[in-house]
Amino acid sequence: MARSSDVLVDLEDVTLAGPDAPILDQVRLTISAGERVGVVGINGTGKSALLALIAGELAPSAGSVRQRRHLRLAHLPQDPAVAPETTVADAVGTDVAAVALADRLGLAALLSRPVASLSGGLAKRVALVRPLASEVDLLILDEPTNHLDLETVTWLEAHLRATRAAVVLVSHDRTLLDAVTTRLVEVDRGSLHEHRGGYAVYVTALAERAQSAAEAEQARRNAARHELAWLRRGAPARSRKPRARIAAATELLAAGPPDPARAGALDLHGGPTPRLGRRVLSLAGAGVELAGRQVLTDITLEIGPGDHLGVVGANGAGKTTLLELLAGEREPTSGTVRRGTTTRPALFHQHSTELPGHRTVEEVVAGVSGLPGSPHDRDLLQRFWFTGALARSPVARLSGGERRRLQLLLALAGRPNVLLLDEPTNDLDLETIRAFEDYLDGWVGTLVVASHDRTFLRRTAERVYTIDPAGTLRELPSDVAAWVPSAPASAPGGPSKGRALRDAERRMTSLERRTQRLSAQLAATLDPAEHARLGHELAAALAELADAEDTWLSLID
Repeated sequence: MARSSDVLVDLEDVTLAGPDAPILDQVRLTISAGERVGVVGINGTGKSALLALIAGELAPSAGSVRQRRHLRLAHLPQDPAVAPETTVADAVGTDVAAVALADRLGLAALLSRPVASLSGGLAKRVALVRPLASEVDLLILDEPTNHLDLETVTWLEAHLRATRAAVVLVSHDRTLLDAVTTRLVEVDRGSLHEHRGGYAVYVTALAERAQSAAEAEQARRNAARHELAWLRRGAPARSRKPRARIAAATELLAAGPPDPARAGALDLHGGPTPRLGRRVLSLAGAGVELAGRQVLTDITLEIGPGDHLGVVGANGAGKTTLLELLAGEREPTSGTVRRGTTTRPALFHQHSTELPGHRTVEEVVAGVSGLPGSPHDRDLLQRFWFTGALARSPVARLSGGERRRLQLLLALAGRPNVLLLDEPTNDLDLETIRAFEDYLDGWVGTLVVASHDRTFLRRTAERVYTIDPAGTLRELPSDVAAWVPSAPASAPGGPSKGRALRDAERRMTSLERRTQRLSAQLAATLDPAEHARLGHELAAALAELADAEDTWLSLID
């Protein structure tokens, strides 16, 4: 138990009212000196509101929030408000520590630029400077890794581990949570659940809680059945007391468990993916110049059916520009980009600013089918967890994660066979990210993903490319750890064995997807010649897969 002198912030029986139900309902939480606390939970449950309460920027509807006298704290909200005319120098300030940190984050050459003109990653670096450079007792960060490149994320991870300040952060970055936090607080339907440890401990506790809830529900139903059976076998219910007991037992049996936080699992499967031909996307000497700067230079790349590629690079290196080029939203200023006749791309943008804030979720989705409130739309909304009042809410009132989930719905509703994902995990909660990863793991279409999320890249990308400062594209020899020098090896036996294991795992994953894709194509074709060709390819792929599995087994012995 923390000594009173160590307590920085104490929430006692705090309730925060919401439009339909309490966002937080009589919760208690203590933050002590030197702690590193992660806050997790599904989108819209009140994680950002909890941080604002801790920071003293939001008053509770009931209960109390007590801060230690003369507490020094810094709070970085999820979307920091910056006036359009604010320059980087204005945002950073003149404090010596802040100027030094801005230089460390690569902002020295940008001091005269308006913050509004920067890329999302550079703007996030600017927003981080003052909180991280401040001498504080408590540092409160809401999704601090959004839009950052991998090098900055790993630097931030090391900085948070070394700071003397207590840290409270909301994050979806599982690698960061495991590396930094000593305690996780889960926000769930108005309650707080605490878990000692990082993300791995939280997932284990989540599974155990679900199992306990299922067992408790079964015990409740069994007790109600036994009570009802005993009452009905006894003497006729002539008195008021037996009748009341029968009514109570019947009501207990009819009642269900508490409503889940979400209705069912996230269902991203909207029907079969349209078949891809041999040519999907082809770049030959492609380059892009923007505002007099050569962003992409002489890129030659062949992307085939079923390829799953990752793209990393520093903020402003051109990752978004590359995805826009592949999607056909931008034309090259040199070289060529060719798309196959069967290619149906969808670009999942990094920002949700293109969504009309004044329209409701139902109205935005109706743009896909053209029929508001149709059964098709209602089914689509339910599969993506937009039910009840949430479906009728204006987009402007959605949380950041809910807007991102709406973007995902719109991207997948058109049944693309090529997905181009720009920082797809930004603002999404961990449950949605896991469901998205599972979907992509079995997806037979082509995927190109630009992301700073190390866990997401390892789970979804078979090959990883980096865009160098000169705007050229090169393939990394291994996974994303090859681009971030400080990333630890993920396997025992030293760096070389760890790298060999990762390479073998990537090869197996790639071949498994290839065999799935070929099997689906084989089942769909009626052309005898095409059937024979696909059969030969499938046999060769299965032989390669068996060889890859033998290699993997030899490495883990």
